[in-house]
Amino acid sequence: MQQTLPNLTHELTGTFLLSVGAFLLAMFLTPLYTFVAYRYKFWKKQRSTSSTGEKLLVFTKLHANKFKRNIPTMAGIVFVVAITVITFVFDNDRSQTWLPLAALIGGGLVGLLDDIINIRGQGTGVAGLRSSLKFAMITIIGVVLGWYFFSKIGVDAVHVPFLGDWTLGWLIIPLFAFVVVATGNAVNISDGLDGLAGGLVSIAYGAFGIIALLQDQAMLAGFCFIVVGALLSYLWFNIFPARFFMGDVGSFALGTSLGVVAILTNSLFLLPVIGIVFVIEAGSSLIQIASKKLLKRKIFLSAPIHHHLEAIGWPETKVTMRFWVIGYVAAFVGVLLAIAGGHI
Repeated sequence: MQQTLPNLTHELTGTFLLSVGAFLLAMFLTPLYTFVAYRYKFWKKQRSTSSTGEKLLVFTKLHANKFKRNIPTMAGIVFVVAITVITFVFDNDRSQTWLPLAALIGGGLVGLLDDIINIRGQGTGVAGLRSSLKFAMITIIGVVLGWYFFSKIGVDAVHVPFLGDWTLGWLIIPLFAFVVVATGNAVNISDGLDGLAGGLVSIAYGAFGIIALLQDQAMLAGFCFIVVGALLSYLWFNIFPARFFMGDVGSFALGTSLGVVAILTNSLFLLPVIGIVFVIEAGSSLIQIASKKLLKRKIFLSAPIHHHLEAIGWPETKVTMRFWVIGYVAAFVGVLLAIAGGHI
């Protein structure tokens, strides 16, 4: 390990203070958001059709009671602003925090546009940006950030656990973009139950924050724990029954930035381990779509898999808590693999 105990203690203290600062700022901003959200009716619209066009009968039945009351969305604005302010003022570093912060803001802006269209749209179908357009916009963000990563920071290799570095040259750019798009969409897909995505993302950022600390990337670790602090404030209000939802502005911001953090810690191949629940969630949706198109039948009662588990009788809180447990175990395993695999 590159860290000495005194240095590690100092940096732990610094990251803790940054995390507390983000938590307090987010708690301060939340009443302001709540006032505006209820005044201007930022109500989340329930989907009634899937991405393949058919009626979402199981989903609608499972969440009928939830959508009888108006629940605001776009609460992700609160933690995106809190993370941006604390990072910009106290944790600003060209090589360690510019890229994840840019990904957070870029993904958040795409999600914000989607949420605004959803709120202002009419009807109960699939409201918001077309999936293809969101995909294209996130891809552009990923390519631009990948170019900066390659040409300005000068990184052209990824670390393969137990094998060493694999030099890719300019191909690091499309790989970077793919990771940003995949992680952004996976977190977005996982945001379907009260507290689920927020809890899982905070666990993942915590794990990468520990890895960054052990790598002596104090500023990047600080960014990770700023995210954790802001998300703890969000979770205070979002755990069942949720007072509001993060919306796409939150899920895309967190997901795209998480992919960047994994690359900056040279832990790309640990991302599917630490984020195993995101992989399962996104994978279940892909399997469901492929099965309906190719086999003309569904594999799951409802996708992603958290809705399937609800459909077979699991209470929403049980699904969320058990997925959190899996997330904690995966994060622990991921940190151990980082230590054993030569990432530190």
